[in-house]
Amino acid sequence: MTILTESFWLWQFLGRLHPLIVHFPVGLLCVALLLEIIGWSRKSNDMRAGITALVWIGAISSVVAAVFGLILINQEEYGGDTVTVHQWSGLTTMALALVTGFALRSGRLGLYRSLLFLTVFGVTIAGHYGALLTHGEDYLTSVLPFGKDSKAPSTTDSNLAFISNTNQPLNDKQIEDLNLEVRSILAHNCYSCHSATKTKGELRLDKKELLFKGGENGVILKAGHPEDSDMIRRVKLPAGHDDAMPTKGKRLTDKEIAILEFWIKQGAPWPSGAEKSIYRVAALEPRMPAIPAATGDLTNPVDRFVNVYFQKNKVAWKTVVDDRTYLRRVYLDVVGLLPTPDKIASFTADTRPNKREILVTELLNRNEDYAQHWLTFWNDALRNDYSGTGYITKGRFDITKWLYNSLKTNKPYNQFVRELISPTEESAGFIKGIKWRGTINSSQSTEMQAAQNVSQVLLGLNLKCASCHDSFISDWKLADAYAFANVFSDTTLEIHRCDKPTGKMAGTGILFKELGTINGKAPTEQRLRELAEFMVQPKDGRLYRTLVNRIWAQLMGRGLVEPVDMMDNEPWSQDLLDWLASDFAANNYDIKRLMTTILTSKTYQLPSISVKDPALLTAPTFVFEGMVRRRLSAEQFADAVSIAFNPVYGDSSLATKLLPETIKQEIPFPRASLVKNDPFLTALGRPNRETVSTSRTSQANLLQALELTNGAKFNDALKKGAQIWKAKYPSSDLIVKELYRNALGREPQPKELAVAEKIVGKTPSIEGIQDLVWAISLHPEFQLIN
Repeated sequence: MTILTESFWLWQFLGRLHPLIVHFPVGLLCVALLLEIIGWSRKSNDMRAGITALVWIGAISSVVAAVFGLILINQEEYGGDTVTVHQWSGLTTMALALVTGFALRSGRLGLYRSLLFLTVFGVTIAGHYGALLTHGEDYLTSVLPFGKDSKAPSTTDSNLAFISNTNQPLNDKQIEDLNLEVRSILAHNCYSCHSATKTKGELRLDKKELLFKGGENGVILKAGHPEDSDMIRRVKLPAGHDDAMPTKGKRLTDKEIAILEFWIKQGAPWPSGAEKSIYRVAALEPRMPAIPAATGDLTNPVDRFVNVYFQKNKVAWKTVVDDRTYLRRVYLDVVGLLPTPDKIASFTADTRPNKREILVTELLNRNEDYAQHWLTFWNDALRNDYSGTGYITKGRFDITKWLYNSLKTNKPYNQFVRELISPTEESAGFIKGIKWRGTINSSQSTEMQAAQNVSQVLLGLNLKCASCHDSFISDWKLADAYAFANVFSDTTLEIHRCDKPTGKMAGTGILFKELGTINGKAPTEQRLRELAEFMVQPKDGRLYRTLVNRIWAQLMGRGLVEPVDMMDNEPWSQDLLDWLASDFAANNYDIKRLMTTILTSKTYQLPSISVKDPALLTAPTFVFEGMVRRRLSAEQFADAVSIAFNPVYGDSSLATKLLPETIKQEIPFPRASLVKNDPFLTALGRPNRETVSTSRTSQANLLQALELTNGAKFNDALKKGAQIWKAKYPSSDLIVKELYRNALGREPQPKELAVAEKIVGKTPSIEGIQDLVWAISLHPEFQLIN
């Protein structure tokens, strides 16, 4: 992987510095504790002063480590119980270290020694969980005799069940399966050092003839004799041995070693002909599966496919959500706004059986509101912003007006893509990328950025690793990446491997050659037209599956395929994904029609679900049961506060020069999607958009809590709103009831009313109103899309 932004250097630096700073207080505090235990603090004043210095330096270091940790957790995709324990144990240790220092300073030696012991214990716990994050969950057990995976090759694996019977010769299919497993083991453990990208000891393991040839130390395997094969000897050696392989990272499990031994014992068979990829490669061509039969109220095609999936996975259909929940959900998903109290009242009183379908149509016809909301999603994906790196130096160009009008008019997606790849002047900013100032590596050139961004956003594949070297996570090669980048280049690119020139000039070609052949000698403008036409063909099923998956993920909280940028991963329902993509292409590439199909399905109307660990959403064992409960995005939250209480942003915050001239007549208030990024939106999750961002984390974090508690932008908006509300509503009960109706769409319960009136005060005060709004805005009922 290459570094794509200057800021990434900082996060890498902090990532390496953080554990070092953690080790520093660990050492100092442990030394202090040891000196206290052996009684050296009583020997002289100088020794006491020295121990005091150790404690205070350790305490200050723990504060610095905690601060760096908080910065890192808000810049990287961390999650799960391990992170939570590490974070809070680190903060607790920091507090203990400071209290220990003050206890020592005040002369309360008994308390100080007790706290010092607890602090060292806390540092140990925090460090242990930090090591789990850094080195993996098995960083201790992997080096212990009883921690090793002693599992033999699993005979329950359907593709390798034949391993349990070694007396029969292998057929062609078994040889192919075994070889695929062996190559997978080598790819994940050995290719980083022994492949075309990097060839240590003149040994390559990525090709049959080179593997059997061996390296500078001779052959590494003897067919039929694993006991005499150097490969097996080396992978069995203990970690730290000079000859042990792999030298870095996790060692091979006993199961993996046994598979290699079995393969060699069978004569190291290798199937003839083309090698099957060790990675899953999704089909390129479209596929229109037959829609399952309707049953009962399951008439929507989405529901009929999901019903088959539910039956297979023994999931029961739940009762759909009530009108109030559905109304709020679909409002936030389609236009990004809260429904008004009047709309809630009229919708819940409506007795028409098709009122939800009518509501979806009504919302999707609010073209301006729709465009203002979905502008956020596409700004993230197309790395379009209103300020930032490159704009001042003319090294970057925005596409805001083109994008806003494309969304407002519901431009067919094939035309949308065509104009991004073979652009007009207004839409050219996406493939032009960012011209970085100063020295950059070759994989950050604007041509390579275009190749990376187009492949990620439009095709759901990662070309970034292959921009430096042959990918370790897919079959994409360095030559493929450069050939694709050459399509966007005005000059022929020289291939650079790991930023070193190879002397070879790149070819010119589309990633999926089945789509067509690019004329490498044609002018750039013509090559881009060819590429655009090839990519939007109906036979490019991948383009439309990727879009369908992104829309599904936005509406349901989790894609049919996860992560959404890895479309070669297996979807939880291949038939549903294929049908949605084919139906989308067959109906004029209409995104709003696609959304209507999803939004009116019973599947979308199921109760939301939550997971304890976000990692479960991308786990192979994931079972779909309904929409994943998620928090409001930064823009949705700001707009919700604006519409329920008081606008967070004023007209002066709008990026007016970049937006259509009519924008002020089209917005109900200055919406957050139309303002430049600031600390408030950054804390709540808006990315800097210097690189493509196709998803945002829904997890709350400490930085968000601090911003919502002490941030100037949010508190200023609450204070100004409180002054207006105090003048408008003379009594506390009116303020409380109106605020509940606007923010939560309901009347307060009696207990809520009593507590809220107490907060506001008998005579409403500005501080009391501000406190109540703050409390409601942080309430899960306000923050979550259920």
